[in-house]
Amino acid sequence: MDSGKDTTPDAGAAIESKNDADTFTKVKSKKTQKRKREKDAADMDTEEPVASKRPQFPPISGDKLKGPDEMRKIAVPANRYTPLKENWLKIFTPIVENLQLQVRFNLKTRNVEIKTCKETQDIGSLTKATDFVRAFILGFQVEDALALIRLDELFLESFDVTDVKPLKGDHLSRAIGRIAGKGGKTKFTIENVTKTRIVLADTKVHILGSFQNIKMARTAICNLILGSPPSKVYGNIRVVASRTAERF
Repeated sequence: MDSGKDTTPDAGAAIESKNDADTFTKVKSKKTQKRKREKDAADMDTEEPVASKRPQFPPISGDKLKGPDEMRKIAVPANRYTPLKENWLKIFTPIVENLQLQVRFNLKTRNVEIKTCKETQDIGSLTKATDFVRAFILGFQVEDALALIRLDELFLESFDVTDVKPLKGDHLSRAIGRIAGKGGKTKFTIENVTKTRIVLADTKVHILGSFQNIKMARTAICNLILGSPPSKVYGNIRVVASRTAERF
């Protein structure tokens, strides 16, 4: 009898707890609500039609595209005054007649000043003229430097012998001698095989040519600086030059 009375209250409590569980609503956490809002916002963004119209700008005239007149200055060292004076007509003519630019040599500041004007048609002509004058100042012949104006794929690169290997005294002199060769033979050979122009000015090396040819000439000169014999350098240059010729 007592056992029957004890079991009935437990059963009633279980039924009540079950009913309470049914009546309680599960509260969503703030994180889930925030994620749902972000998802809804992303869905709304994707559903919106993408603007298919492109912005249309009116054509701009050449005068507005050029902007104000620009001027470049190239400093002239003392050892290049006389060559510049002797070849001034050869430098002046292509800059003024072909590129329609204004050029002068400022005696006070010792700079060659190149400026655009109303007759200038090409925007890149100022850069070409600056490269042309800079190449002549570095020591190239006027005829070689003139190629920078006529052709678009030519570049000018300069580096120091000590950048390749820190040499001093007689070691530096011997490295420069290996680059030049007896009577300039090594330098001429590298120029002819790689189709470049090379100027040796003290410890500076200036190379004029296309990107690929400058790379070949620079590699050969670096090998000479590091101590490779010229015969080995000649062979390597000819192999690389023949490969590039086969590609084209």
